Amino acid sequence: MIGFRGRERSLVAAGSLAVLLVQMNWFALNLMLPVIAGDLGTTPVRLQWVVSGYLLSLGTLMMVAGRLADQRGRRTVVVIGLGWFAVVSVFCGIAQSPVWLVIGCVALGIGAAMMLPVAVALTAAGFEGGLQARAVGTVLGFGALGTVIGPFVGGMFAEHVSWRGVFFLNVPLCVITAGLLLRHVPENRDESAPRSLDTPGVFTVAAGLVCVMLGVGQGEAWGWASAPTVTLLMAGLVLLTAFCLVERRAKDPLLDPALLRHVPFTVVTAAGAVFNVVLFVVSVLSALYLQQVRGLSPVHAGLIFLALSGGNASASYWAGRLTERRRPEVLMVFGAVTGSVALLVLTFIQPLWLYTMVLFVVGASTGLNWALTNVATQAYAPPQQRATASGMVLTCLILAGAIGVAVTVTIVKAVSSNAATAAPDAHVLNTVLRGTAGLVLLGPLSLTALLVTERFRSRDDV
Repeated sequence: MIGFRGRERSLVAAGSLAVLLVQMNWFALNLMLPVIAGDLGTTPVRLQWVVSGYLLSLGTLMMVAGRLADQRGRRTVVVIGLGWFAVVSVFCGIAQSPVWLVIGCVALGIGAAMMLPVAVALTAAGFEGGLQARAVGTVLGFGALGTVIGPFVGGMFAEHVSWRGVFFLNVPLCVITAGLLLRHVPENRDESAPRSLDTPGVFTVAAGLVCVMLGVGQGEAWGWASAPTVTLLMAGLVLLTAFCLVERRAKDPLLDPALLRHVPFTVVTAAGAVFNVVLFVVSVLSALYLQQVRGLSPVHAGLIFLALSGGNASASYWAGRLTERRRPEVLMVFGAVTGSVALLVLTFIQPLWLYTMVLFVVGASTGLNWALTNVATQAYAPPQQRATASGMVLTCLILAGAIGVAVTVTIVKAVSSNAATAAPDAHVLNTVLRGTAGLVLLGPLSLTALLVTERFRSRDDV
């Protein structure tokens, strides 16, 4: 942890481990599904809710966990989340049936929701100025290593030990992280916040997000025009609209409406969410391209895929240091434009060595924007609402990525050259990626408009 001292180093280390645990388990679970399915006597398709359930509870509860942290104490909520994560990991590790494991992974996502956004906010609260951006970037950078080591940890345990070992590995890591927090990191919270929780707000936002994520996650399987999908998506829209209305009238809202009216905060969040679609879409389509189009083995494809993960992790780590010289919004524009161009180039090249290099650039641009979105929004958020703001931002990023993947997979299957197996050809995949490259330019356009508007306002003030 270069550049940090004493308790600062412990805080950054604990935050990094907490975020790493959340990321690592997500990617390890994805890789281990076939092995787990064989051991529990089912199929990977039927066991998909192991991954989906983890993401569902994580995505729907981060904002609630953030508000609880702002009220009751950020260190307290992270430590409780770590304890919950450790206990539930043991529950998952001894699972004897698919239903048992699915229930366990849904519960595991609850702990992850208490760890991911609150660890970012806790880190931000411990620093000021440029050092704050560096600390948050470092935490997100080390957390992004989970995208790199998760598949390897999952593969190693699944092949040489047991898939259950991944869950048991969580326990000592949770204990170490909690120990660092309890020994070296002081508590911090919003001292002015009431201890009561906005129950109507919690219900409407959680239920709304559950409906939307279920509808998006199952839309391709059920059919986008099917009654269950349409009902879920409409119910989610109604509930989230009700949440906005409830928050406007609530005495102590879960999410302060003033935060949503803060134009820079909203624009940065929206731009980050749009560009985060690239990471999710490229993760899916590059795997299809390398294995189904280029005919590579899973191991060979996984090695090339490391370029995407490595670029993402390294750029996330350095993002905070870059903000000491340039505004995060300016760097986000650069990263998004670079990523869009690299994504376009990716669709025209053939040599695998060159494909790997460009894939690294795509990964670096997504990692830069992921970290900078969190850095910028933490700077804009009031100190007393940092955890709530972090939960909201991360929810938007994950939800945007999930929607992007769902829509992309539907398009690929609809125009596939082999409808029976839904095996796409290079032209189909490249067309979808080119469309994605154009779509993500909406992010830098909105940020550029924000920067230009702010410059004109500053001139008028003078």
